[in-house]
Amino acid sequence: MYAILDIETTGGKYNEEGITEIAIYKFDGHKVVDQFISLINPERPIQPFVVNLTGINNKMLRSAPKFYEVAKRIVEITTDCIIVAHNASFDYRILKTEFKRLSFDFERQSLCTVELSQKLIPDQKSYSLGKLVRSLGIAISDRHRANGDAQATVKLFKLLLSKDVEKNILKETVKLETKKKVDDKLLKLIESVPSSTGVYYMHREDGTIIYIGKSKNIKKRVTQHFTNDNRKSKNIQDEVSNVTYEITGSELLALLKENEEIKLNRPKYNRALKRSKFDHALYQFTDKNGYKNLVVKKVDKNKKSITTFTNRQQAKSFMHRWTEEFKLCLRLMDLDNSKGNCFNYGIEKCNGACILEESTEDYNIKVEELITVNSFEDKSMMIIDRGRDIDEQSVILIEEGKFIGIGYFNLNHQINNIDILRSIITPMHHNRDAQHIIQSYVRQHKRLKTVLLDKNKINSTE
Repeated sequence: MYAILDIETTGGKYNEEGITEIAIYKFDGHKVVDQFISLINPERPIQPFVVNLTGINNKMLRSAPKFYEVAKRIVEITTDCIIVAHNASFDYRILKTEFKRLSFDFERQSLCTVELSQKLIPDQKSYSLGKLVRSLGIAISDRHRANGDAQATVKLFKLLLSKDVEKNILKETVKLETKKKVDDKLLKLIESVPSSTGVYYMHREDGTIIYIGKSKNIKKRVTQHFTNDNRKSKNIQDEVSNVTYEITGSELLALLKENEEIKLNRPKYNRALKRSKFDHALYQFTDKNGYKNLVVKKVDKNKKSITTFTNRQQAKSFMHRWTEEFKLCLRLMDLDNSKGNCFNYGIEKCNGACILEESTEDYNIKVEELITVNSFEDKSMMIIDRGRDIDEQSVILIEEGKFIGIGYFNLNHQINNIDILRSIITPMHHNRDAQHIIQSYVRQHKRLKTVLLDKNKINSTE
């Protein structure tokens, strides 16, 4: 199955581009079986030369969905598909970058119709999409718009498939994960680890830990370390003598344990991870009219934040989402700098705090609700997630806003006393990294169950 797509972007610095339009056609090798076409609000200005090229301008995109709003649909339509695009390395990079801003690893196989055309249809004067398809008698309309270019790519790909009778070139062109011969030592280490969620430790012959990582599939991640050919991977391959692991069941617990173990052991090849995993935070202040404002800024260690984010793009995505969820004002969320009422007031998604129509009391209650949901300050709670076995659950304990530790309990055992809960917890250090990991994970995984603790009583707030 193939996902044939085309993407238009804002232009700009490498890896700072945003998507303005996307068209995806799911193709089974014979016909299109699904499609997704949409403008996208990139939340950043479009370069003038791109406006002239595509005809897409900032005004057209104001009411378009943000990327996070269409991300799920993109994941669904491309699942189990090979990404096909004309100059696929560009489109695939842009998609991976957008998903990375949402802290999601988007991984697909990819195939480039430029490379495929050069092999199957040699000696063409040009392999740009427009010139190539016209030379082949393929009609193209809406050039430099996602839908027009994607439709042309579908027709081109059909032609290329028909020319590749033995399917040999197709097989060679698909960009699979790097494969190379792995020596016997590394193969035995790969065989020794499970395909489970947890933390893994790579040791030298003397037992020294040289790398610590976490994964939802330890075997797959270790295999990647042993088949990659970048400098760090090659050094690890040369030095590693043993791999040990600890299954956590929960990805959140794996993240917390990885963070704790790296700080404790300071492995040689984890040095890059010493930097903070986040650089933006959410802060509040009350304006001269008495309204509580929320704003995203660079992390300031001297100021108390509500929650933290991996980067500004991720922060802005959540700010837009919360504005709609809690019916807050774009102006007071620092998302609209226009004069007069904010944009959402005009479409009845803001009650008018921007022009003093909504009372400060009513507005501030909604802001406090958002803060309560996303802040752990002064809270005592436990977060329940999956365990290592089917009859087990994991638990993370937070007391008065501080991360205490992690533990496991049997599904048949009801925890109804704070002292019993503390007795099953393995203590861990509370720090800014651990707090960010928990807040970020809970924010993105609504399925998690949280239970507020009130002395010896437990009130569920799932």
